Parts: sequence; structure tokens; C-alpha cells
Amino acid sequence: MPIFALILCFIVLILIFANIRIVPQATEYVIERLGKYRHTWGAGIHVKIPIIDRIAKKITLKEQVLDSAPQPVITKDNVTMQIDTVVYFRIFDSKAYTYGVVNPINAMENLTATTLRNIVGELELDGTLTSRDTINGRMTETLDEATDQWGIKVTRVELKNIIPPAEIQQAMEKQMKAERDRRQTLLQAEGHKAAAITRAEGDKQATILAAEGERDARIARAEGEAKAIFLAKKAEAEGLQLLKDVGVDASVLELKKYEALVNMSNGTAAKLIIPTDAVNAVKNNVIFSETTGLGDNTKSAPKKKAEIKEDPCCEDK
Repeated sequence: MPIFALILCFIVLILIFANIRIVPQATEYVIERLGKYRHTWGAGIHVKIPIIDRIAKKITLKEQVLDSAPQPVITKDNVTMQIDTVVYFRIFDSKAYTYGVVNPINAMENLTATTLRNIVGELELDGTLTSRDTINGRMTETLDEATDQWGIKVTRVELKNIIPPAEIQQAMEKQMKAERDRRQTLLQAEGHKAAAITRAEGDKQATILAAEGERDARIARAEGEAKAIFLAKKAEAEGLQLLKDVGVDASVLELKKYEALVNMSNGTAAKLIIPTDAVNAVKNNVIFSETTGLGDNTKSAPKKKAEIKEDPCCEDK
């Protein structure tokens, strides 16, 4: 009897340890009891009842990626393109994921293909190529709404490749080349225009600066000449004032007039018309100087001493 009890206890312990399960982090186990959903195990240690309980499905809660193969899609303008998509999703309800649909991944892949065809079918070729963000947003919204009942949360959808037909690619390349040539021509024309404008502006500035320089030079010369005339007139006025202050008589003034006329000739051949009163004044001054000897600065020649001749008769004595 004791041996039988020991054997029974050993068998029970083996069964208990065999039915202990440790659920990893970010993982859930769906447990069925007698074929019916019982509960969902979260992360941690759990013990199931042998034979009665079983693990129906092990589900990861991490975000997953569904990479679909390229599929043909027809646009609104009847252009067939090859488009492949990438769907990012995670499972938020393990029970709905297990019992909501048979093979949820395959169901979501087919739903992605049909949704893509519906959206691209409403767009033309150019709109499809330039509306990636719009297509991604509409597909994310549609798939997320449709997969809620499957316990799947679609976080985002991305179009990986859009491959148009070969003839469309060639036409697009030609169009792009023509567009690049047009832009290059426009840039060259704008460059020539800018260069011409710059040269014209430079010539204009140079002309303005030259005119301003010539104007400043003329102003400076005019100011110099005006200052010279002013100083000459001032000196003349001061000279006249000095003559007035010393009280010169009319004859001296007439003589000064004569000297001014001589200076005007400046040694060149010129005819001078001398007034009669000036000539008379000069004559009177000359006669006065010769008579009185005043005002005559000419030195008289020295008088020779009379030579004394020796008497030859005295030499004999």
C-alpha cells in the first residue's frame, strides 16, 4: 500500500510539472477546456489541467510586418502597374484573432490587395505616382476598420514599389529629359539676362561716377579761380588803401596808371593808347626830377682828377 501511494504521488507530480507553462513577455496563450474557449494566459507561470485543458493558439503581441508580393493594379486611365505594399500591424485581442477568421494573415493580405485596387482605380497614372501619402492613409484607415473584428490593429501601410509598364517608363524618361532641358534653357537665359543687367548697371554707375567726378573737378576749378580773383582784388584794394593812407598826389596816381598799362602789355607787341593827362604828368615828373635832382636814382659818372704833369726841367736840378 505505501508503495502504491508513493507511485501515485510520483505520477501526480510528473503530471503537474508536465503541465506547467511559462508564458513569455509580449505573448498570450489561448486556452480551451474541453474544446471551448476558457481564458487567455498572459505573461507568467500557469498550470493547465491535463487532458481537459489545451493551448489552442500562441499569439505574439509584438508589431508584425506583412510584405505583399507585387500585384497588377489598373489606374483610372487604363494603365496597368505593379505595386507591392507593406502592412504593419499588431494583435490586440487574442480571442478575436483566434476565432474571428480562418487564417487571419491570408485574409488581411487579400483585403490589402482589393483595397489597393479600389483606391488606385480611382486615380490616374500621374496621381498614383504623386499621391503615395494619400493612398497610404486611405489604406490604413480602411484596413484598420475592417480588421478590428479580427483583433488586429493596422498601424500603417506603405507602398514599397510602383512599377509602371516599360513604354510608360520610357515616355516618362523622355518627358523628364525634356523638362530638364527646358529648365536648363531657362536657367541659361536668366543667367544671360542677369549678366546683361549687371553690365548695364555697371556702365550706368561708371557714367554717373565719371559725371560726378567731372562736376566736382569743375566746381573745384571754379572755386579756385574765384578765390584767386578774390585774393587779387583784395590785394589791389589793399594797395589802393595804402596809397590813399600815405596821401599820394595826382601825379603819382597818373604814374601808377602808366605802370599798369605797361604791365598790361606784358612785353608783347601791343598798342597802348595813353591818355594826354598821363603823358603830361610823366613829363612834369621828369622835368621836376631833372631840375631839382629829386627822384633821380641814376648815379652820375665820377669826375676825373686832373693829371699833374711833371716838369722835365726840374729833374735836372
